[in-house]
Amino acid sequence: MDAVKTDVVKVVIVEDYKLTRVGLRSSLNEFEGIEVIGEAETAENGLQLIKDLRPEVVLMDLGLPGMNGIEATQEVKTFDENIKVVVLTSHERDEEVLASLGSGANAYCLKDIEPNTLVSVIKNVKQGAAWLDPNVAQVALKLFPKPESTKVLNSTGISDARTQLTEREMEVLKLLVKGKSNTEIAKDLIVSVHTAKAHVCSILQKLCVDDRVQAAVKAIKENII
Repeated sequence: MDAVKTDVVKVVIVEDYKLTRVGLRSSLNEFEGIEVIGEAETAENGLQLIKDLRPEVVLMDLGLPGMNGIEATQEVKTFDENIKVVVLTSHERDEEVLASLGSGANAYCLKDIEPNTLVSVIKNVKQGAAWLDPNVAQVALKLFPKPESTKVLNSTGISDARTQLTEREMEVLKLLVKGKSNTEIAKDLIVSVHTAKAHVCSILQKLCVDDRVQAAVKAIKENII
């Protein structure tokens, strides 16, 4: 009598390097309980594939041509928040770690991860867990404000930092969380780079932080946006 088949996690890979995609697919399909059901080399093709196949987990590269992995992750979460996204990248800059977490990624893995560890991450994330590569975890911890920089609520229960920001500054802050540069913010809001920079400086002052990364972290941590 055949053994009862265990639950299989259906995975889609979004990665622009063919050799990496083929290697990932071949490696993952060797493990019990994992099935790669599709792959794409661009975010746009990946999103269509994800909508059609509805995988449980997506392995998402960040440095994709056209739409990047952070924007693609946001799109995935917009149309189906139950789909888990595992960022699999060689990037570990502060801004990219933060933007990925802000976009809704469930895990952040570096590409030198061991295959068996990646399989474990995929299975755990599917069950609702979150996972950060140890190197990235240290980066994330350094980004958070010091303990004395705690959230302050006014009499209405709303963060004072949020009430101090103008509507335009809130728009800029949302773009900061997405990892946008001043030039990209200016383009998105149809303003000059000088104006975008002025808004960012004002936000840093009002949030009592030293840089744009800390501002984005505080926005996420205190639910300002």
